[in-house]
Amino acid sequence: MKTNKIIIAGGSGFIGEELGRYFSPQHDIVILSRQLPDADNNRNHHHLSLPANAPPVRIIHWDARTTGPWVSELENADLLINLAGRTVNCRYTETNKKAILESRLQAVEVLGEAIALCKSPPALWVNASSATIYRHAEDRPQDEFTGEFHPGFSVDVCQQWEKIFYAQHTPHTRKVALRMAITLGAGGVLIPYFNLLRFGLGGTQGSGRQRFSWVHSEDLARMIEWIAVHPALEGTFNCCSPNPVTNQVFMKTLREATGHRWGLPAPAWLLRAGGALIGTEAELVLKSRWVVPARILETGFTFRYAELPAALSNIISQVPRRQYRLF
Repeated sequence: MKTNKIIIAGGSGFIGEELGRYFSPQHDIVILSRQLPDADNNRNHHHLSLPANAPPVRIIHWDARTTGPWVSELENADLLINLAGRTVNCRYTETNKKAILESRLQAVEVLGEAIALCKSPPALWVNASSATIYRHAEDRPQDEFTGEFHPGFSVDVCQQWEKIFYAQHTPHTRKVALRMAITLGAGGVLIPYFNLLRFGLGGTQGSGRQRFSWVHSEDLARMIEWIAVHPALEGTFNCCSPNPVTNQVFMKTLREATGHRWGLPAPAWLLRAGGALIGTEAELVLKSRWVVPARILETGFTFRYAELPAALSNIISQVPRRQYRLF
């Protein structure tokens, strides 16, 4: 990949950190962060493990709603990746639902405005979407060609997110929406799973039949890289391993990878009750996301971690034992 300058909007979280680590050895990385205006306080500044010869990652403040000095960073950029949006790991109150939706739509709109202000706009804009755009599916996989959308908050958010993204007028900037499955790496979503394992709670969740679509963080970065160097590719792509598993298989494979022989199961009613107590939604675990990456496979892309055991083995090798073992 010959990209020299990559902008990651909303890049101060786990996925942004993983992308920064992957691309930084050979590219100039700029992270647009709304959480912390001072780069010295940004967690990427201290915790992003980069090769010794990697260029420094620069953190620039933006509010994800209005244009400002940060717009100049987009000039002559080869790649803009937008990950901005309020976390969905919360209770779906009306206030939270409004914040989840507006944070995504506002970020896309202001990036569209910023691109319009550029004399030399980014060559490619990759915008995050989510594999949860598809319906709950236990009967067949959902791909970009035949996938179905049933009404619901999460589905509606993703559809509006993509609609406003494609509505942005960017005649000199190619656009790609990535419907990302759950991204696995040495952090992020695996941390709460590790906590469950440590206390013997890593059993099947709900019926266990719901599908778990996933992607290794390295393959996420590699897919973006692949799209960047193939200028004919645009539009919507599912970003997930071609081999989703059931929740039962996921939990069993995770236990085996971390040396846990057993784990107590969690029935659906308990997950709903627990979600209410800790401020999250059981849907995040119980919805069956059976998604496959038909379009990217047609282009000749191959996954480095197509199978879950190999993916988890690689990730666990990077994680201190104390994170997933009580003793």
